Amino acid sequence: MRLAPLYQQDKAQAIQEAVQEAVQEARQREARLIMRLLNLQIGEIDSSLTEQVEQLSIEQVELLAEALLGFSTVTDLVSWLLQHCTLPNDR
Repeated sequence: MRLAPLYQQDKAQAIQEAVQEAVQEARQREARLIMRLLNLQIGEIDSSLTEQVEQLSIEQVELLAEALLGFSTVTDLVSWLLQHCTLPNDR
């Protein structure tokens, strides 16, 4: 009967890992969508900015989705990132 607690631990860990994976996939999908919208709105985005957008939290991606409607240049994106995010060099 000692297997039941081990099974419960394994089951809980598997559920936790599945949830984390689902959240990560959702964040990546949202970031890809935002990148497509940014490319349409302001043109091609360089790889360093793409990487920064891909590292945003879900909440930050949602804020960026609203903000990008007012962007007209890459400078607008850079300014937004500076105001709303910790850049990799600042970590």
